[in-house]
Amino acid sequence: MVSTVDVSWELDGITMEGTVVRPDGDGLFPAVVLVAGSGPTDRDWCSPLLPGSNGSGRLFAEAFARAGIASLRYDKRASGPHARDNVPKLIGSLSMQSHLDELAAAVQVLSRLDFVDSSRVIGLGNSEGALHVLHYATSTQVVPFAGIVLAAPPGRPIQDVLLSQLTLQSAQFPGGAELMPKVRAAAARYAAGEPMNPDPALPDSVKMVLSSFETPANLPFARELWVESTTDSLGKTQIPTLVLIGGSDVQIDMRADGDPLQEAAAGMSNVTFAFPPNANHVFKEDMRSPAEVAASPGNGYNDPDTHLDPESVELIMAWLRKAVDTTTSRT
Repeated sequence: MVSTVDVSWELDGITMEGTVVRPDGDGLFPAVVLVAGSGPTDRDWCSPLLPGSNGSGRLFAEAFARAGIASLRYDKRASGPHARDNVPKLIGSLSMQSHLDELAAAVQVLSRLDFVDSSRVIGLGNSEGALHVLHYATSTQVVPFAGIVLAAPPGRPIQDVLLSQLTLQSAQFPGGAELMPKVRAAAARYAAGEPMNPDPALPDSVKMVLSSFETPANLPFARELWVESTTDSLGKTQIPTLVLIGGSDVQIDMRADGDPLQEAAAGMSNVTFAFPPNANHVFKEDMRSPAEVAASPGNGYNDPDTHLDPESVELIMAWLRKAVDTTTSRT
């Protein structure tokens, strides 16, 4: 039996909202703060841009509660049901720091709950969310993390990850391969500090992705994100760290992203890597080929019949038990 309650708090004049799930029984419980991926992805790891509402964030929170671990997952100020009202207030102020401020506020809310052990708070970030978790873990915070889980973290600069994704996406269009030089040209203009000016011949879906990096509401954050990868900070971590990349992930690649991450963490006994073969980008079990996934609307991430990848769940749970025990022995 678990209990779920919605919570809210203020940050810079904007109300943030999240969901706490607590296990049955008496605390103090270890706890996880879940950080969603890019764009308008909400606390459940669902997006209005993708079909389905069966988000991995909610499924992870429920799995943690069944294992005796509390959690908080939250809507970024530019996501969730109030995004339309909040975005105008955020124009010009969205940045890596503003995302870190959101995470820091959420951690403090979680740590103050009377059933949470504030010395055993773990950060778990998916995709872009892994960057924010890593920034938190490598900076001075009121409530330090006891450990972090980086789920599908980019091991290459985001511009390289994006070009790889668009190459796969363009392959679904007739003559897609011939369009990629136009995509790379737009990306090169952006990297040089110029407008992207995507070629009108590009598919609307591709132009929309490129243009999102120039939307005023996303700046200056988009330009910071463009050049960053997890390798920039991974070597600075001193707490237990689990890096997970799924073998069925069509956005973050086990080799292209995993290899530079492993190089960045060479010799670091606190960093553990795992590559569950059937996990997709949001750690659902997915037995399809990369081409089949890319051709599926929204990649099928949140379809009602999808479920968390069992191997990924077991890997995370086993690592959490060890990380929490280690933390307990230090306190």
